[in-house]
Amino acid sequence: MIIGTGTDLANIDRINKVLIRHGDRFRDRVFTKIEQAKASRRKDEAGTLAKRWAAKEACSKALGTGLRMGISWKDMAVTNIDTGQPVMTLTGWAKKRLEELTPAGHFTTLHVSLTDDHPWAHAIVIIDAQPLA
Repeated sequence: MIIGTGTDLANIDRINKVLIRHGDRFRDRVFTKIEQAKASRRKDEAGTLAKRWAAKEACSKALGTGLRMGISWKDMAVTNIDTGQPVMTLTGWAKKRLEELTPAGHFTTLHVSLTDDHPWAHAIVIIDAQPLA
């Protein structure tokens, strides 16, 4: 069963301007070291970070909170498995919120889709719960 959905659209040019203006202060406040490392290896750092920004926003919406109630940007982290598929890992309050949403006797999966077409980056997060047995 689907227990949460979220979507977000981020402007890559806006993220680039924030990077120029605030640099590492912005990177360190919003993105994990792994996310920063991936983006720094990319030709389009701003586009990579914009997709992850959108994913964090989408995830917070799927959790039913938006970015309030104690969720930190770094409580939601986007990485990629070997095939390149993005995955979302939750820690801190975001993980606690997911546990609260998860029905007894179920496990959850966070499905993440990222795309961009300059100047836009888009993300969708769907949280589903499946019975353990």
